[in-house]
Amino acid sequence: LSQLPGWSLRPDGSIVIATGNDDALGLYRCTPYNSYGTAGESRPTRVLLKDPPAFTVRPKEEYFQEVGRELVIPCTAHGDPPPTITWVKVGSVGKSSAQVDGNSSLILHPLIKEQHGVWECTATNQVASITAATSVHVLGTSPHAVTNVSVLPLLLAANISWEPGFDGGYFQRFSVWYTPLVRHPPRAHHDWVSLSVPAGAQHLLVENLQPDTSYQFSVLAQNKLGSGPFSQIVTSVPRGKGSSPKQPLMPLEPPAMTVHVFLSPPRALTANETARGVLLRWAPPARASVALSGYALELRQDKGGWEVLERSIPGTDTQVLVPGLIKDAFYEFRLVAFAGSYISDPSNTVNVSTAGMEVYPSRTQLPELLPQPVLAGVIGGICFLSVAVIFSTMAACIMNRRRAARVRKRRQGTSWGGDR
Repeated sequence: LSQLPGWSLRPDGSIVIATGNDDALGLYRCTPYNSYGTAGESRPTRVLLKDPPAFTVRPKEEYFQEVGRELVIPCTAHGDPPPTITWVKVGSVGKSSAQVDGNSSLILHPLIKEQHGVWECTATNQVASITAATSVHVLGTSPHAVTNVSVLPLLLAANISWEPGFDGGYFQRFSVWYTPLVRHPPRAHHDWVSLSVPAGAQHLLVENLQPDTSYQFSVLAQNKLGSGPFSQIVTSVPRGKGSSPKQPLMPLEPPAMTVHVFLSPPRALTANETARGVLLRWAPPARASVALSGYALELRQDKGGWEVLERSIPGTDTQVLVPGLIKDAFYEFRLVAFAGSYISDPSNTVNVSTAGMEVYPSRTQLPELLPQPVLAGVIGGICFLSVAVIFSTMAACIMNRRRAARVRKRRQGTSWGGDR
């Protein structure tokens, strides 16, 4: 063993091979012995070299697709022996409705809201297992439930905070619902009170609560397609005068709603065409009495309604790239700034025309600007009108020819009668 680099013998008689190579191939026998001799050799064992799995095609980090469509996510691997590919949705309960084709690609058809989330592709053989993860974003749905709801009890009030779920591809707003818990309610059920949350905020101060009374809180997300599910219910007791403060479920910053905030809009928004898309640049707000938390980019096409294109631009950024615009269209962009639960007025508006630009439709970035059912209806109507015009023209030509033939016959008959 001393002549083989990386080989060693343990006190219990095991052989350790630090690096497996062709030198390790072959048959091995073990002979135990002591001062009295040996009882003989062990049965032979064969050492074979096998390759662990390695991905030849990995899924991308994330995929965006509209609900109801088909999404195919590739994942292939090789090894010796050939590995088995399996797909699983992280955090799913029960059997998934997804399918896997002959190339080990994940098939989601039709894509549904519940398939939104993180999926893992695992390649396994006798040597090892490897995993690759990807995020699936299902567009065109109602919002997903918010998570990590926390309640901070205050004096006759409570501060509720949460983490937003996926918005379904549209701008979402939140509302906080709460109700007191009483031992003997006057009715068979108790009523919930809802409060709207300012745009861009992820916490809300609920005031005028009764001291030392248990309250239940829940958060609801909504977008243009409807409401998502309620969050989990959190119970808390607001403080009364003289009572000691209780620890919150999660540490929170003091609410900014009691501070007088000055937040001016972003300045000098400009747009420039690049090879990858339209590059927007701007200057930060001139006045901001609290720390800037981020920006939201709004867009509208052909003088339509304003839509939020990107709502999570970091406050330290002063530029953003907008890819995937529709060719031969007219766009307007503007920017708003966020500071806590406060939102600034919009910046100046910049106009972008994609006439002649080398850009193409991207349903990932702008899923609702050109719905395919509408496009199919328009094309079908144009084709129907074209066919109708062609048939009308042909019918008119045939009628004219027949009328001309009858006139010629009448003229010929009159000519023969005169000759007689």
